[in-house]
Amino acid sequence: MNIILTIIKREYLVRVRKKSFIVMTLLAPLLLTAFYGGIGWLAVGSVSQKKVAVVDQTGQFAGNFKTDKETKFTSLSTTVAQAKARFVEDGYDALVIIPKDVIEHPKTVQIFAEKSIGGNLKGNIEQAISKEIEIQKLTKLGITQQVIADAKVNVDAETISLSELGEKKTSTLTTSIIGGLCAMLIYISVLLYGTQVMRSVLEEKTSRIIEVIISSVKPFQLMMGKIVGVGLVGLTQFLLWIMLTVGLIWGGSAILGRDMARNAAKARMSTTMSAKKADEMVKAAEKPGMMAGAVAALKTLNLTLIIGCFLFYFLGGYLLYSSLYGAIGAAVDSETDTQQFMLPVTLPIIACITLAQFIISDPDGPLAFWMSMIPFTSPIIMMVRIPFGVPGWQLALSMLLLVLGFVGTTWLAARIYRVGILMYGKKPTYRELSKWIFYKA
Repeated sequence: MNIILTIIKREYLVRVRKKSFIVMTLLAPLLLTAFYGGIGWLAVGSVSQKKVAVVDQTGQFAGNFKTDKETKFTSLSTTVAQAKARFVEDGYDALVIIPKDVIEHPKTVQIFAEKSIGGNLKGNIEQAISKEIEIQKLTKLGITQQVIADAKVNVDAETISLSELGEKKTSTLTTSIIGGLCAMLIYISVLLYGTQVMRSVLEEKTSRIIEVIISSVKPFQLMMGKIVGVGLVGLTQFLLWIMLTVGLIWGGSAILGRDMARNAAKARMSTTMSAKKADEMVKAAEKPGMMAGAVAALKTLNLTLIIGCFLFYFLGGYLLYSSLYGAIGAAVDSETDTQQFMLPVTLPIIACITLAQFIISDPDGPLAFWMSMIPFTSPIIMMVRIPFGVPGWQLALSMLLLVLGFVGTTWLAARIYRVGILMYGKKPTYRELSKWIFYKA
């Protein structure tokens, strides 16, 4: 046991003392926020308004299309031939021809462009024409636009969780985001830190240092020391990330709250603006901002359970997969040879991320249940489900099966590790690996 602790300490301290670890631990939350914020800003800022010319042969739609930030409609009073000849020169991105019988045959609308148009522009044009056809048909039936506008109602339902502990408000959007984020973090950590274990084993094997180490340490002790040591590095990094993220959220919320209170006070004290305008500013200032709304939504979740389960499934998933990665590193002589063995190991993880969106839409379905029980998929899928609420017996059974899965994969990996760690100059096959498992010590 002392030997394993010594290896754990060495693997942990070597990685934690690196400047790259310190820098990435401190900057990762900020870099991720800036990265996704930049993507969102670019996605929104890169959308330019498209100019669309409309030739309305019915005479009923001209001037009725509403211009918005994405699409600007201009009605032309020219013939179709003239419009087709000049719309590109006049700076239009598309030309829409509305035939006379469009109400009876809506699929006869034509869109001309110098080159193929994007899906958003086509959708905006089709939606605008469909809306006008709908209005025309309802108008013929004596239903005015005012009646149509009054009939439209936006329902914003409040979701409430009803359990033995009583009623508690929930946020479906926040629940989905937290579940998806936890799943993505485990996915990244398993690949990142599992690969580190494999490379560490492979590096010591190719440099022949392992021959010296193995003279005083058993292969199983060396493998377990590496797995646990690298796992503790990942756990330390995630704990620091959680604390930094929570600090940023609460700090931003406090600053935002002070700014809103200051603006509200200025609005009340203002004597140069109308009373109505001052009341509007006060009401706007008293509304929770984006950061405050996010904090309020997070308070509806059982964060203690989510964080505790995240740490358990992070460790369980990492230990399960890293033992297999360690066995792969011991079985081959170069990193290029690892590809044939890594694919079967990473396929379950990739399947989890691919199916996560379906699990979010139906967190209590049979697919979600069985994938949260299988040890190779439960670390990611169960973390998607937990924010939505999981029965206690399902959570306990999933944890038990994950522990048993880790024990089984560790035994399997150790059998391969003890033989492969001293095997040189030969590319192993799956058949040979199966033989290594049953070799007698």
